[in-house]
Amino acid sequence: MIKKIILPLLLASIGTAAGVGAGIFLKAPPEETAEHTDGEKDETHAQDAQKDDDQGDAKYEESGDFQYVKMNNQFVVPIVDDGAVSALVVLSLSLEISEGQQSAVFQREPRLRDGFLQILFDHANLGGFTGTFTNSNNMNTLRMGLREVAKNVLGDIANDVLITDIVRQDI
Repeated sequence: MIKKIILPLLLASIGTAAGVGAGIFLKAPPEETAEHTDGEKDETHAQDAQKDDDQGDAKYEESGDFQYVKMNNQFVVPIVDDGAVSALVVLSLSLEISEGQQSAVFQREPRLRDGFLQILFDHANLGGFTGTFTNSNNMNTLRMGLREVAKNVLGDIANDVLITDIVRQDI
């Protein structure tokens, strides 16, 4: 009888402790540091809001003659072995484009995503995401394919494609 009472209480307390621990571990960092004054915060938020309004959901940074446009969503590529998905590769891509051309990227984003996904799927089917998939030969091959798609879709606007994040999760 006591085991029937203690076991659920023990499991509930372990679950609660695990939830609290996960919450603390995954807690988002504060957005502002204490060093900023209220006036600086308001100015920073106004600038961020203006930048977000100017560019839609994608982000870009200016650098010299080029801008960097982050693709809105990540790319998820399944790795198929013997007819079953054995892993997923998740990538984030950014485009290096001619300054002032971000609207052209946004207008052609569906075609870019389609072309990028085709290159990523082909790379996966050729075994590019197996083994040491981050070695320089594999990454250079992938970058060249992505750059070719960007140049085909955007023309001279596109200068390069940057792989900003890549992770493989075995299933």
